[in-house]
Amino acid sequence: MANLINTEAITKTYGERTLLRDVSLGVQDGDRIGVVGLNGSGKTTLLEILAGVEPPDDGRVSRARDLRLAVVTQRTETGAGTTVADAVLAGYAAEHEWAADPRVRSIVTGLGIDRLGFDSDVGRLSGGERRRVALAEALVAELDVVVLDEPTNHLDVEGIGWLADHLLARKVALVVVTHDRWFLDTVCSRTWEVVDGSVEQYEGGYADWVYARAERARIAQATEEKRRNLARKELAWLHRGAKARTTKPKYRVEAAEALIADVPQPRDTVELHAFARRRLGKTVIELEDVTLTAGATLVLDRVTWRLGPGERIGIVGVNGSGKTTLLRLLAGAAEPDSGRRVQGSTVRLAYLAQQLEDLPGERRVLEAVEDVARRVALGRQEFTASQLAERFGFGSSRQWTRIADLSGGERRRLQLARLLMTEPNVLLLDEPTNDLDIDTLQQLEDVLDSWPGTLVVVSHDRYLTERVCDSVYALSGHGSITHLPGGIDEYLTTRARTAERTQQGGNSPDLEQGAVPTAAQQRATRKELTKLERQLDTLTHREKRLHEELAQAATDPERLMELHGTLKEVRAEREELEARWLELAEYLE
Repeated sequence: MANLINTEAITKTYGERTLLRDVSLGVQDGDRIGVVGLNGSGKTTLLEILAGVEPPDDGRVSRARDLRLAVVTQRTETGAGTTVADAVLAGYAAEHEWAADPRVRSIVTGLGIDRLGFDSDVGRLSGGERRRVALAEALVAELDVVVLDEPTNHLDVEGIGWLADHLLARKVALVVVTHDRWFLDTVCSRTWEVVDGSVEQYEGGYADWVYARAERARIAQATEEKRRNLARKELAWLHRGAKARTTKPKYRVEAAEALIADVPQPRDTVELHAFARRRLGKTVIELEDVTLTAGATLVLDRVTWRLGPGERIGIVGVNGSGKTTLLRLLAGAAEPDSGRRVQGSTVRLAYLAQQLEDLPGERRVLEAVEDVARRVALGRQEFTASQLAERFGFGSSRQWTRIADLSGGERRRLQLARLLMTEPNVLLLDEPTNDLDIDTLQQLEDVLDSWPGTLVVVSHDRYLTERVCDSVYALSGHGSITHLPGGIDEYLTTRARTAERTQQGGNSPDLEQGAVPTAAQQRATRKELTKLERQLDTLTHREKRLHEELAQAATDPERLMELHGTLKEVRAEREELEARWLELAEYLE
């Protein structure tokens, strides 16, 4: 394979801090490299040096002649006054030219560029929308290497899946910094870990890297004991989790398996539910006949929904479907247009918004945590303010850093620590992975594993949602919310099936393809959506009862066969109704 980029003994220092020291590495044709490391370790700096955006202080960077390279970092900006079409489709004279190119057409639709408006001024778009435009601008070009810094930020779960498929299908080398572990495991064939000024290189994606780190911890024995325990727990999750999470690791799997032999399941769901019921009672948060809008988007249309004690719910939906607005309603920070929100008398609610807290810059980290409380009990675990701060990456010396001197990721970690110090029994998290590195995400998941309360998460991080949530609900953006027993896989599969049916001309009987539905058609479609949701709820309860009956009939083979047949029919009916639900929601978009 051809060498595309090589670094020889590069060093980069900012102030008194050396981020990279004598680093030598290379990018070859066909490489797909994921870059991981703590916040502030130098990941973005490494990407910018590879791409030629930033020079090293010492050492040498060489690139292949006529190398076609694109880079999108968190500092990449498209100039104000530029339209979306000018930025993304500058090489095409007319719409029919790019529309005839399947790759470009896929980028435009996959990243939602077509929904931004081609004549829109990029400077007037939101930060997330500008990042999507910059990403599309890079991907439409013919490339040898693409360098991406946190490309999954501001993409929904569906968009992240599209980006993974797109990069896997293209014959292009990739170097990517991301904290999205599902993306790392799906896309990357090599992993670089930036740590203490050096770059450790591993074969494989995220799961293989976890195996390698656990093996390294086993050999080191006493070194970094806390990280070793987290690595073991993470391995147990990967080992027992969803299929196809990783290929067989290329390291000593037997030794790694030995690390997890005595590790229990990440959480005891039955025990946590019982604990939550004792703390919360029957009523947690209930929405009764609620209608909720966000601008022109109908988030909920006369919906009744009840959150029970100990439930762990992930909410998915396309960007703009109203996920943040729904969380704000659950938190009591927004009012419904009609209907009512009921909150139980024993609820102690904590809400993590996407915006950072505005804290006095002169306060120290530990002081800011102790301002909330000095001790906290999270399930069966008790922490002092200092211990919890340490769990979120603030070592003893860092705890005396002024808040004004913290990075965005560190401020996010401080916000989480302060939130948990309130000892909530209902936790609402809006994009909690923003600005967090993988080690901090593992710490957060470890705390949540033993936390007994009701949890609702909105996150584009598929791995986190699958890791900490027991059920998934989908927002259509047209007034309905539905439970998906198959989780995110079911959501993506059904969305893809609906899109394929639409492209093949499989119209809804009520709406002509491409036509704008009339008000009467919209009302009829929403009515059918509501009916489908009631039917889905009935089938979900029936499926639950069948599972209970199966457990009771364990010693009756004839009854077991009968129940298995019924369960198969119920699941088939549910999948058919879910496909229809998403199809109708798609037509209203």
